[in-house]
Amino acid sequence: MHVLLRIGRIGYMKIVDVGFTHVAFAVRDLDKSIAFYERYAGMVVVHRREPNVPDARKVAWLSDHSRPFALVLVQSDKVTDTPLGHFGHLGVACASREEMDKKIKMARAQGVLRKEPENAGDPVGYYVFFADPDGNTLELSYGQRVGLEAIGSMASD
Repeated sequence: MHVLLRIGRIGYMKIVDVGFTHVAFAVRDLDKSIAFYERYAGMVVVHRREPNVPDARKVAWLSDHSRPFALVLVQSDKVTDTPLGHFGHLGVACASREEMDKKIKMARAQGVLRKEPENAGDPVGYYVFFADPDGNTLELSYGQRVGLEAIGSMASD
């Protein structure tokens, strides 16, 4: 799909979305899942629709506006497992340990802390796992270099 993007005085430019754009999770309750990712991952809804078919009753795209990437949540009649398994997770980097510690305290109180925080040193940093409403794992981290390594590798291409 092409999108027309207005670029100041230059006019309109045709844009095609390529590359790694999103990850999608099937969820039981879209609003509950949106609230979880807003609270713990700092995401906001950037698109919402209701196809109202069994595999996609409601759909929302969420972003933290830090990069062109979205978490797609699809409310489905048949959510039977967490396909990412026991270690698979969605990773979100925080700006500080203090920000993480506030969210960890909140997660503990709400019963969604899956793994106690750990400082694994460089390059993994300080991280913690939370369980979303459907049992998927959200990792929050500080000092992890995943995104920086990906950017650095682009310079050597």
